[in-house]
Amino acid sequence: MRTRPLKVALLGCGVVGSEVARIMTTHADDLAQRIGAPVELAGVAVRRPSKVREGIDPALVTTDATALVKRGDIDVVVEVIGGIEPARSLITTAFEHGASVVSANKALLAQDGAALHAAAEEHGRDLYYEAAVAGAIPLIRPLRESLAGDKVNRVLGIVNGTTNFILDKMDSTGAGYQEALDEATALGYAEADPTADVEGFDAAAKAAILAGIAFHTRVRLDDVYREGMTEVTAADFRSAKEMGCTIKLLAICERARDGASVTARVHPAMIPLSHPLASVRGAYNAVFVESDAAGQLMFYGPGAGGSPTASAVLGDLVAVCRNKLNGTTGPGESAYAALPVSPMGDVVTRYHISLDVADKPGVLAQVATVFAEHGVSIDTVRQQGKDGEASLVVVTHRALDAALTGTVEALRKLDTVRGVASIMRVEGE
Repeated sequence: MRTRPLKVALLGCGVVGSEVARIMTTHADDLAQRIGAPVELAGVAVRRPSKVREGIDPALVTTDATALVKRGDIDVVVEVIGGIEPARSLITTAFEHGASVVSANKALLAQDGAALHAAAEEHGRDLYYEAAVAGAIPLIRPLRESLAGDKVNRVLGIVNGTTNFILDKMDSTGAGYQEALDEATALGYAEADPTADVEGFDAAAKAAILAGIAFHTRVRLDDVYREGMTEVTAADFRSAKEMGCTIKLLAICERARDGASVTARVHPAMIPLSHPLASVRGAYNAVFVESDAAGQLMFYGPGAGGSPTASAVLGDLVAVCRNKLNGTTGPGESAYAALPVSPMGDVVTRYHISLDVADKPGVLAQVATVFAEHGVSIDTVRQQGKDGEASLVVVTHRALDAALTGTVEALRKLDTVRGVASIMRVEGE
């Protein structure tokens, strides 16, 4: 074993960063044996240096992150500060000064992953980011290494624990959205401002990363169709149960059937209770991968939190340190396929549509005519009427999303349709 330690700079010492530092200290001997050399925490960049950080030598703490990554003796920079800047500049500076990088920054990677990979390759450094997508769940490495000889066709997953906790509560207790959100906030699963989670921004960034790796194509955050889950109601869950389904906020990345393009999207959807993702409860994450040779694979576990995320960071740290000792780098960006990313309108899916309609003869015929005019086939219809008002629930067969959207817009214009109560895609069948 080499006795000179590999030096690690830690950018950020919050929930995840402090856990990374703790594991590096308490598991130092094991890490040294697994890597082939000791690892040493050489500096910790923070915004508030006066805060007491248990187990971290105050002499290592600095507010000058740029000076830390420029030192020249740093082997690996671990970036867990998040956001776009200064993280982007610090990572590229680290590459320029001889360090490889381990990051958990999904937003930055979804926006500028191609440029960061190019910078890493230019300087002969590693860029690893297992922790950016699904916490402790090994997902990026299996996609880009274990399945490197296979053809991945679809990645379907629950990649945000906050939203899954909220939807699970609505499903199991009959609670409304706000009530379930309040409980998630009280338990620490939701931030004071939950927008990034409940509006799907967090999941969309992860979908961009997953699609890029799975399909060897550059997919940016702007390429991902996104719908939040704030409009999901208790009535939607009742309808889902009548269909033998539940509702999840899903990240879906898939190849077109002809293989000529890909799509990436995030939105709430009904999935059958028989689907493995339907049983994912609480704040857990799970990702379902479908490929030609391996078939169907599911990865499941805690998708957030200090310890789970730190586990993924440390796994990357070990891999990068091993590469450093061997004078090699691991897999970089694979974007050779360069497939176009199709818009949401090109996606083939199913709709569950709930309409408030007048309770009189001929309404169903009018509604069916609209579907026929847009080339959308109806699978099932359920109608309930009382005191001159009625609800009509229509579930379609698979069709282009653009055709389904056009159908809904036409239905809104019918005099007999008083309102479109809800629209929900149906997936997993």
